[in-house]
Amino acid sequence: MTDYNSMKDDTLERMEKTLESLRGDFGGLRAGRAHASLLDGILVEAYGNMSPINQLGTVSVPDARTLSVSIWDKGLVKNVEKALRESDLGLNPMNDGQVIRIPIPPLSEERRKELVKIAGKYAEQAKIAVRNIRRDAMDEVKKMKKDSLISEDEEKKYNNDIQKWTDDTVKKIDEQYAAKEKDILQV
Repeated sequence: MTDYNSMKDDTLERMEKTLESLRGDFGGLRAGRAHASLLDGILVEAYGNMSPINQLGTVSVPDARTLSVSIWDKGLVKNVEKALRESDLGLNPMNDGQVIRIPIPPLSEERRKELVKIAGKYAEQAKIAVRNIRRDAMDEVKKMKKDSLISEDEEKKYNNDIQKWTDDTVKKIDEQYAAKEKDILQV
């Protein structure tokens, strides 16, 4: 990468992907209501590989307190049930042959606080990722200056731009975390 615009596009795209990843992580943290994305992070041993549940069956939400997983291959039902039990979501699946029903229990105050801590860890990991992206971009600018492709003034301007993008992205991370915390803590 040798020009500012391609570095800018790459940096902003990577920061946006970090935000998308954080949204996905937050989607896996349940706030007491059933939603299909709750099971997105759970991997199941199937055909010698680890596969997401939604690739092995249909996940549906029959009501606000229940998830249902219709497994396409009956031979995998036990594996899916085991993966659900062993997940850190605190779920107790009920198997009736080919369909697994998962009641979503109301969250205790202790579990809510635990989920807020997990959400905080996800947010911190996203911030670290953004700071690493910032470092990479600033290294690219430093290299451009060293190779005499840009002036010292341009280097300062580009570094200021990169810091602004970083600050904006970190602010979005904080906003997402605050919204998720509110979602988890509301009864």
